[in-house]
Amino acid sequence: MQNNFYYNSKLHHFSKDNVLPALDDYFWLVETGVVKTYTWDEEGTLTTMGYWGTGDVVGQPLSRISPYEIICLTEVSASQISIQDSARLSAKIYHHIQQTEELLYIIRSDRIYDKLKRLLVWLGNKFGQEVEQGQLIDFPITHQELAEAISTTRVSITKLIRQLEEERFIVRDGRNYIIFNKSTI
Repeated sequence: MQNNFYYNSKLHHFSKDNVLPALDDYFWLVETGVVKTYTWDEEGTLTTMGYWGTGDVVGQPLSRISPYEIICLTEVSASQISIQDSARLSAKIYHHIQQTEELLYIIRSDRIYDKLKRLLVWLGNKFGQEVEQGQLIDFPITHQELAEAISTTRVSITKLIRQLEEERFIVRDGRNYIIFNKSTI
């Protein structure tokens, strides 16, 4: 671990699928990589609460939801920051709130088709890399994860992904990447 002197914290490195500890008195500042926050109910049904990347802050102090888990979708470097140092994070905390509201708007859409389309645009805007065809979502996301994010089934997502490809709204580049076709946005 290295010291991150700006935040007086330590930089931690995590592999894909590792879980960041959700501690009551610490935030995580994502330095590199992508994480997902989620919870589950008594039946084990997962609910995605957000996708977070470089510069985002996550952690149990931002949520009243229990259980609360933070999982790495890619390799991640994150600084653990004490809640006492949170004044330095105020702009990042406001950004966290804004993103949460954006996701709430997406999942409250009436039609599953609209939810998926808006989620893909949101992911492209947040994590996309500009390529010739549009925005490349540069981390693997499964149909199951998309389904959990908008409260539907994997089968529905698979059908809708095919429909969006037929409509030329998206083009897939390999199995794990989705590219937004610039001409349709």
